[in-house]
Amino acid sequence: MIPIEIVSQLEKLLQKHTGIEALIEQTQALGGGSINAAYRIRYAGKEYFLKYNQANFYPKMFELEAKGLKILSKSKKIRLPEVIGTGEAGQTAFLLLEHIESGYPDNNFWEVFGKELADLHRKTHVTFGLDHDNYIGSLPQHNTTSPSWSEFFIKQRLKPQLKMAAGKGFMNTSILNAFEKLFTKLQGLFPEEVPALLHGDLWSGNFLCDSNQTPVLIDPAVYYGHREMDLAMSKLFGGFSPRLYEAYHAAFPLEKGWQERVDLCNLYPLLVHVNLFGGGYVGQLQSSLRRFV
Repeated sequence: MIPIEIVSQLEKLLQKHTGIEALIEQTQALGGGSINAAYRIRYAGKEYFLKYNQANFYPKMFELEAKGLKILSKSKKIRLPEVIGTGEAGQTAFLLLEHIESGYPDNNFWEVFGKELADLHRKTHVTFGLDHDNYIGSLPQHNTTSPSWSEFFIKQRLKPQLKMAAGKGFMNTSILNAFEKLFTKLQGLFPEEVPALLHGDLWSGNFLCDSNQTPVLIDPAVYYGHREMDLAMSKLFGGFSPRLYEAYHAAFPLEKGWQERVDLCNLYPLLVHVNLFGGGYVGQLQSSLRRFV
């Protein structure tokens, strides 16, 4: 059952959204991650998706997620769930979204997904980063802007996670020294690209196939970055269908050697996983790091 303290706020949001004064008719718990509880709720005969957590654990997490969804939605390049609203009552914060009915990918799904992702990445900005910080998983993600991708990647992605991991005892002197060596050569490792609008946390758990066989992105960690970051993240845990990468490359050709830079890009999400889930990811992090120093 959802916390009683947020029910009235949910009903007010839904009344405003639908124009119908009613009560929540039904709730159904859904499988979720380790951070949030997730529910399907029914109001005035229609279903919505709700997730909530303890507000003091992750300040403004849902406001920032809603902001990220709206930024991606404005591109009009790929489907995102509609944001109904966010709120907080007592100790509970919540995010209410359109419910997306799941379907099964058809023969064209991965080609469509690849092209739409390429179209999303064509939305650019003058600097790397974002005008506000947000979250990746349950960790703060720093987005202070920079005109240089290598500077942004070092200062806003790698160094904050390294500092956190070192504070938790996961980083030894050898690893820290290897990263310092990487920082001195990083500018020459990435090809020059304009900042691209990124999902920011693009793994297999953060997209859906809807009932119309349309790709849908969820749970973003939005910023303007090097577009290879999204593609690399999608390969971290097995990758998506090869047809996605083929369709992406056909629509928006990637610079030569992008496959060799996958491990370089994934130093960031691997550090995130070290900080979220412990030292079991340190070996994989070291293995990727050795390829570049």
